[in-house]
Amino acid sequence: MSTPERLIESTRELLWERGYVGTSPKAILERSGAGQGSMYHHFKGKPDLALAAIRRTAEEMRDTAEGVLGGPGTPYERIEAYLLREREVLRGCPVGRLTMDPDVVASEELRAPVDETLDWLRERIAGIVEEGKEQGQFAPSLDGEAIAATVVATVQGGYVLARASGSPGAFDAGVRGLLSLLAPRQR
Repeated sequence: MSTPERLIESTRELLWERGYVGTSPKAILERSGAGQGSMYHHFKGKPDLALAAIRRTAEEMRDTAEGVLGGPGTPYERIEAYLLREREVLRGCPVGRLTMDPDVVASEELRAPVDETLDWLRERIAGIVEEGKEQGQFAPSLDGEAIAATVVATVQGGYVLARASGSPGAFDAGVRGLLSLLAPRQR
């Protein structure tokens, strides 16, 4: 792995673990095994490196979500696959975590990939709900955008509750509850 790649990957991990403020240039260099001047040789500074790391994390989240949302199955099955996919629940969401970081939220540049990713996810799920309505799988009265917001809120809130309790049980319960509410209508 090249030095810039090691720096980006190390920063991604540290942002997930510690947040922006807790991710010092020294910690990045130690984690990456890069030399003292490497960060400033390849990046303008910590904000530039953090932006590259956040973009990479956001891209990975979109790719992972699309892998199941764009996969085979009915609209319900695809949403179910997204909700039930393997996650490191107790670590939280690497993108959602950034929304709780005041320095990321205060920076339009750092926040942009986070906002774009969450917007993309809501739009993607809303489209699947609309597809399910057209197929008669979901009630015509369902609001695709509201359901998409509920799916994202359930996942992000589930991470918070699981971390608070130290157990993935709260995440799993939220997912089960949402899936029971979304279960296809009987014809």
